Amino acid sequence: MELDWNLLDWTEIGIATWDTLRMLGWSLFFTVLFGLPLGVLLFLTSRRQLLQNGLLNKALSFVANVLRSLPFLILLVVMIPLTAWLVGTSLGVEGSIPPLVVGATPFFARLVETALREVDRGVIEAVQSLGATRWQIVSKVLLPESRPGLVAAITVTAITLVSYTAMSGVIGGGGLGDLAIRYGYQRFQTEVMIITVVILIVMVQLLQMLGDWLVTRVSRK
Repeated sequence: MELDWNLLDWTEIGIATWDTLRMLGWSLFFTVLFGLPLGVLLFLTSRRQLLQNGLLNKALSFVANVLRSLPFLILLVVMIPLTAWLVGTSLGVEGSIPPLVVGATPFFARLVETALREVDRGVIEAVQSLGATRWQIVSKVLLPESRPGLVAAITVTAITLVSYTAMSGVIGGGGLGDLAIRYGYQRFQTEVMIITVVILIVMVQLLQMLGDWLVTRVSRK
């Protein structure tokens, strides 16, 4: 099979790359916005923690586990009516962001919960004995002490979202995944498929390198 690289439309590839970055940026922002408090709440309501509440913890865990167990492609389809109601369309960049956030938020929340469990319980008890409030313990001890774990969690979530954005192309979600399906799969333009895969790989590598660098930086402080 001969490849003709002259068939590539670099303007369209550039637009698709920008659309993927927009989807990644907005969905990561809302995922952290919703997932961080959810993860903190999952941790605080668990056994022997500040807000121990078995019923609430089980309810939150159940919702998080249900959303995490749904394959993302199915979630994309199931959420089409809700997405259209929320943003006015289920297509393009705007139509992809709600399912991306719903799919990634419980995943990120579990990573946050795991990062918080790594904080030395002795430090928490020492601060408690000094009369610190629950909010002070969360904001002054738990979150600062777990910064390396939280940064690593954001990095893993961002990389997961890159693969999710590619999958959203199946239902016209825009970005590199949409370009790969329309040209690489439906029109058999293998060149487009190769380029989109290379760009996605580079994107993931850069995210991982940036995340590793940030983890190193916050670990030294």
